[in-house]
Amino acid sequence: MNIKTAELALAKACSEHMHRDDRCSQMLGMTVDESRPGYARLSMQVREKMLNGHGNCHGGMIFTLADSAFAHACNTRNHVSVAVSCQIEFLVAVRAGEILIAEAVEQYLQGKNGVYDVRVTCNDGGLVALFRGKSRAIGGVLVAETTADTMT
Repeated sequence: MNIKTAELALAKACSEHMHRDDRCSQMLGMTVDESRPGYARLSMQVREKMLNGHGNCHGGMIFTLADSAFAHACNTRNHVSVAVSCQIEFLVAVRAGEILIAEAVEQYLQGKNGVYDVRVTCNDGGLVALFRGKSRAIGGVLVAETTADTMT
């Protein structure tokens, strides 16, 4: 698959724009590791303050990481898109200190509607959760195309 340099630059510019303005993701220590059209990978270290009453990472933290990766992936083409619905399956418990990695991959995009699958894994590669999100483009752009052009 050969993705044009301009498409990669636009996807990166959109992802950087989203992360810059996402106070919640920043507060949780999320980093954007990669973005390209229809794809994003974010990571986050589980901290003590993210644990639930059982001493495991709170499911809401895992969901938030997956949701953020989904948001980045569905906005990489510079069409402002939001979640219509999403669901998650939690598979294993996660402890403090672990690094979680969420990889969002576009499964379907037609018109304004998209479907994205997100795999959340630990830094050792073990599967933690499976997330599916459905998006809808609502109009508007994240960045001016000329902004992305200057980043190449």
